[in-house]
This record gives sequence, C-alpha cells and structure tokens, in this order.
Amino acid sequence: MLSLTDQNPMIKAIWLLLVLAVLVALGVGRWTMAFVSLATLVLSLIPVVLASRFQIRLPLPFLAAITGFVFATIFMGEAFDFYERFWWWDLALHGSSAVGFGIIGFLFVFMLFEGDRLAAPPVALALITFCFAMTVGAIWEIFEFGMDVGFGLNMQKSGLVDTMGDLMINAVGALLAAVSGYFYLKGQVSGILGHTIRQFVEMNRKLYRKSKERLRK
Repeated sequence: MLSLTDQNPMIKAIWLLLVLAVLVALGVGRWTMAFVSLATLVLSLIPVVLASRFQIRLPLPFLAAITGFVFATIFMGEAFDFYERFWWWDLALHGSSAVGFGIIGFLFVFMLFEGDRLAAPPVALALITFCFAMTVGAIWEIFEFGMDVGFGLNMQKSGLVDTMGDLMINAVGALLAAVSGYFYLKGQVSGILGHTIRQFVEMNRKLYRKSKERLRK
C-alpha cells in the first residue's frame, strides 16, 4: 500500500507547490488564495488517505488524473481565473470529470455484479456507467444553479447555453467511459482508459475475485 511519501515525483511536486502557495499567500495576506490553495491540497490528498484506509491500491494514472483534475479545477480555475481566460477550460474539465466518474462508476458496479454474467452483461454495465456519469454531471449543474440563485454567483456563466454545453460534453465523456468498460468486459482492452481499468482490477484482485472466470465465459 503506497503512503503519502511513496507517490510519483510529479504528484509530490504538485503537493509541494500547493504548500508553498499556502505559505506565500498567508505571508502577503492573500487569504482567498491561501484558502483555495489549502482546499486544493486537502482534496488532492483525500483519495490517497481513503485508499490507504480501505486498503485499495490506486494505479498511478488514476491517482495522477485525480490530483491533476483537482489542481486544474480549484487552483488554476479559481485562483488564476482560468475559467475566464480560456473559454474551453470549463468544457475540458467537465468532459474529463465525466470520464473519471464514469470509470469510477464502472469499477464500482463491476465490483458489485462481477461473477454474475446473466445478471449484469457487458452492455448493462456500460449503460449503468453512462447513467452514473451523467447523473453526477446533472447534479453538478443543479448545484451551480442553486449557487447562482441563492448566493448571486455566476457559475453558469451564460445560463442555459452554458448548462447545455456542459451536459453535452459530459455525455461525450460518459460515453467514452462506458465504451471503455464495455470493451474491457469483452476482453478487448485498448487505450489509456481500458488499461487503467485493467490495472486497477489487477491491483485490487480481492475486490474482483471472479473477474477472470467471468471474462472467460
């Protein structure tokens, strides 16, 4: 089980940068920057802590993607205002988050149904994966609407156009995750998503004890 000190140098560099950002922001009195940097650091550490707590091994691409996404969303997006500087920033993050949540949903559902080929054929798991990722995306859009109405923020930017654009990008990301899961179950592993799924399953065999038998059927 990897500890915080056993992580990839790139991930360690991001954590160190965030620590320095917190210290510098506190030193110059930029409290908002300090809060954002600290929040980003804490959120990026949570997956490692939870994985260690529940004895789950995370593949390097998986952990790197989570850390990079949190860093890009909160630190770069909010602290450096990338959402306003680059029109495609929000869309890219929505798409990547849909892929990520789709993969997480697939791994979780596969863990629940693995070994029962009749109850959960590949196409059914792929459909559940797609629906899970779309549900997360829709809940986030509801959250943005609630924050705009309740607190006078501007998270939806252009309103309906922004919301629909996010949902369409979310659908593309969810579809990619669902297709990757489907082909994995069919024994046709390809691309970074398929290899990440296979690596996670192989590193956590205790959660997928019957996966090999299922894939042979």
